[in-house]
Amino acid sequence: MTHDPALIAVPPRTSWQRQLREAVRDIAELAALLELPVDTLVPERTPSDFPLLVPRAYVARMRKRDPRDPLLLQVLPTALETLDVPGYSADPLAESEFAQGGVVRKYRGRSLLITTGACPVHCRYCFRRAFPYSAQLAARNDFTEALARLAEDGTSEVILSGGDPLSLGNARLEALLERLAALPTVKRVRLHTRFPIVLPDRVDSGLAALIAATRLAVVVVLHANHPREIDDGVARGLAALRDAGATLLNQAVLLRGINDDAEALAVLSERLFGCGVLPYYLHLLDPVAGAAHFDVDEARAEAIYRELLARLPGYLVPRLVREIPGQASKTPVGLGL
Repeated sequence: MTHDPALIAVPPRTSWQRQLREAVRDIAELAALLELPVDTLVPERTPSDFPLLVPRAYVARMRKRDPRDPLLLQVLPTALETLDVPGYSADPLAESEFAQGGVVRKYRGRSLLITTGACPVHCRYCFRRAFPYSAQLAARNDFTEALARLAEDGTSEVILSGGDPLSLGNARLEALLERLAALPTVKRVRLHTRFPIVLPDRVDSGLAALIAATRLAVVVVLHANHPREIDDGVARGLAALRDAGATLLNQAVLLRGINDDAEALAVLSERLFGCGVLPYYLHLLDPVAGAAHFDVDEARAEAIYRELLARLPGYLVPRLVREIPGQASKTPVGLGL
C-alpha cells in the first residue's frame, strides 16, 4: 500500500550529513561537553580499531556531570574492551558461515543485505564491530550481484542492515528500493537502523517520501535501549515514519548497568508505544569480543522479564531472546520456553 508523498509533512531541519560530519570523535571533547573531568572518561587503553563516534544530538540527552549516565555508557570506549574473555569472539553469530557477497541468509524466506559499513554511532556492544565489511558488502557493483542472488533465491523479505542502511543517501536508498520492488517475490523490506534514535534529523522529507512511494511493505526496526533516548525530536521523526506508512518495531539489548532493571525497560516500552513503536525483542548480549562487561546473566534476565510480564500488558512486553548460530530463528529465553 502506497501513500501520497505530498501529504507527508516533515519540518525542515539541520542537514543530517552535516551533523554526522560534526559528530564527537574525541573523548576529551565529550568530557568537556558533559562537564566531567577528562580523567574520569579517558582510559589507559582503548580499542584502536573501534573509536568513539557519537552525534551531538545524542550527547545532548546525556546527563551532565554523571559518568554513569546510561546513554554515555553505551558509547564510551573503556579499557574493559581490551580484555580477552573466554567465549567472546570477533564473529559471535558465525555470520562468516552465512554471508556471501554481502548477502546473509540465516532464515528461510529472508535475506539480509550488508548495505554499508558506516554507522552514525559506535555502540560499544555492537556484534559487528569487527565485521569484515571490505570483503562482505552488498553495495559492491551497485548491488548488482546481491540483487541477482535475491532473484535466484525467491526471497520474500529483504533486511537492509550494515552498518546502518540509513547511512545511504536518499537517492541511493530510493534506487535500491525500486530495484527490490522490481523483484516479484519480494513483499517486504526491513530497515534495521539506529539513526532515528541517535540522529533523528535523518528522518527528512526525502526519506519519508521514498518510504511512502514504494509498493513494498516497509518495516523500520529501531534500536533504543533506554527511555531517555527518546526525546521530542525522536518522537517527531518516528511520527513522520508512521505517516509514511512504515510499521515501527524496536529491538533492545539487555545491558548491565544501562537497562538491566524492569523499571527502565517498562518506561521504555511505554514511551515507545506512545510514539507508535511496538516493543519487539529484548536481546541477550551477543558475545562479541570487547563487550563482556555488558553481559547480564540469564537468571537475572529471566527475573527482569517476569517483572515486566507482571507490570505491563502483554503487547508491551518484548520477547526475551538470544541468537544462536545455526538456529532457524531467534531462541526464546525463560519461562520454560
